[in-house]
This record gives sequence, structure tokens and C-alpha cells, in this order.
Amino acid sequence: MVGIPIVAVLGYNATVNSFWSKLPKPFFVLAPLANVTDAAFRRVIAKYGKPDVMWTEFVSADGLFMAKNYLGEDGKPKSSHPLLKDFLYTEAERPIVAQLFTSRPEMMEKAAALAREMGFDGVDINMGCPDKTIEKQGAGAAMIKDPVRALEVIAAAKQGAGSLPVSVKTRVGYNRIELETWLPKLLSSGIAALTVHARTRKEMSLVPARWEHVAEAVKLRDELAPSTLIIGNGDALSIADAHTKVEATGADGVMLGRAIFGNPWLFSEMIPTLQEKLNVMVEHTKLFEELLGDTKSFAIMKKHYKAYVNGFDGAKELRMELMEAKDAAEIAEKIQAFLKTI
Repeated sequence: MVGIPIVAVLGYNATVNSFWSKLPKPFFVLAPLANVTDAAFRRVIAKYGKPDVMWTEFVSADGLFMAKNYLGEDGKPKSSHPLLKDFLYTEAERPIVAQLFTSRPEMMEKAAALAREMGFDGVDINMGCPDKTIEKQGAGAAMIKDPVRALEVIAAAKQGAGSLPVSVKTRVGYNRIELETWLPKLLSSGIAALTVHARTRKEMSLVPARWEHVAEAVKLRDELAPSTLIIGNGDALSIADAHTKVEATGADGVMLGRAIFGNPWLFSEMIPTLQEKLNVMVEHTKLFEELLGDTKSFAIMKKHYKAYVNGFDGAKELRMELMEAKDAAEIAEKIQAFLKTI
């Protein structure tokens, strides 16, 4: 293969003929947040403030393939395997991208093929997660230290995904800024989109995101892979803030994450009344219990209660009551009682 460009080896699977080519500019997308943007919360978000693209929580490609026997003939989970529950979605959530992680190309190929069978609109590879457990597997942000393996994983994903577009989410470096060496390798692979979290792995989320690095990523893209979309990520507080960041960097879109907590209206920019907010919180809780109650701890909902219930008289006391609730019915009772007092 001496002298053959990497793009020719891996195949060019960019925006052409995929949902990416149909998006408005700029576009605004939902970040994949573990134990946050699960099937229940995504349904609520799609109903009250749908983003231009939705991501699943990230899922182990190795584990997902092992769960294949739990799928029905229609490609949907037929039982309560927890990894497949992470991949539950509705038509209202489209376009929806399945996010996977692994350092094993053979498992990525199989998992990407499974995502295609399950009807997803795209496959995204997580190459930025700083979780130590993930990194011990050579996946997530550890991929930044092994670009050769990263390209092998991308090629495998594209092989398994077939006609589905493949994208990557990463950081600007591991211990230091490595844009000039790391991003060109990713851009050479013909991915449809590249989400750039404007911090290094070492920085985690402990420092402000530096969006000047997103602008640098856009410049590299323009030089090396004009068809690949650049999505900026990190500290986008609202859609208005996201627009400002696009104007400053030239990014094609912005991925918003933590701003979604307690605010499924984020992408619609609607400002709900207190009653609407609390009623949707109850709706969210019931969906969580219905869809995920047999595989996930109800305690996961408590982080959402902290976000939904704040900034009004009696919020602290109500939060304390909600933290003691055992199920959706009890949450609903406590909210109904509270609403009668205002």
C-alpha cells in the first residue's frame, strides 16, 4: 500500500448521501452523556425540544456484540439486556447516532454492523472519554495515544456500518494540545463528522473549554478534508451561546451536553412555567421506570431532580423530599402536593 493515501485505503464515507448532508448550518446536537441521555430522557427531549441530531449513551462494542442474541427479528431488543436498553430509540429521535467504544477493530466492525441492523442513522466512535476503566481497555481518550489503532478502529467501523456514515468524538490532545498531529490522522480517514471537545484528556472538565482550538480544527479540516463536518463541544450554555461560538470558530455545529440537565426545552429555547417543568419531570420519571426500571437504578433519576428542582421558593425542601422517593408514583404524589401549595 506504499504511496496510497489513507483515504483511499479506508474508503471515503463523508457527508454525501447521508443525513449529515441535509442538516441546516449551523446545527445543534445532543451530546452522549452516560446515565443521563438514556432512552427515557431522549424521548422527553425529542418531545419538548428536539436537537438536529441525537446521540445514544456510549456503549461498549465488545459487550454489545455479545448481547446480539437478545435482539428480535425486527432488530429491536426482545428482552432486558442493559446494553441493548441503552440503544432503545423512537422514530421521533431521528436522526439518531449510535455511539460505540472499543480498541478492538474486529469488535467495532461487528458492533457497527449491529447498529446498522438496528436501524440507526449513523455510528460514532468515542475517542475522548477520560474514564480510567475505558482507558484501560485502550479505548476512549486512550485512542489519542495510539493513532494507528484509532485508524484501524475507524476502518472497521466503516466496514461494519456499510452505507451508514461514521463519525468520531475526541479531544484536542491527551496531556497537551496535539491538534497538528492527532486531528490530521482522523481527518484522513474520511469520517463524516468530527466532534472536537476543546480540552485535553488531562484537563477533564476542570478548566474552561478553549474554543480557539475548535477554530484551529476547522482550519485543518478546510485544508485536509473539506467534506468532514466539524462540531465544537465544551461549555456551550445555550443555543444563543452556541451561535456565538459558531460565529467565532467557523464550526459547522455545536454539541451541547450539561446544559440539557433539567431543561429538555434547551433546543427549542422555550421557557417553561414551574408547573410545566415539574410535570415534565414526573413524565420523565415515569418513562425511566417504564423503559429502564428493570436494568437501571432509580437513584439515577436523582441527578435530574437536582436540576429540575431549583431556583424557586421551596425548591430545597422539595428536592429533599424527592431524594427519599422510591418510585415514580411517589414522585408524582409529592409533585402534585407541592403544586397545590403555589
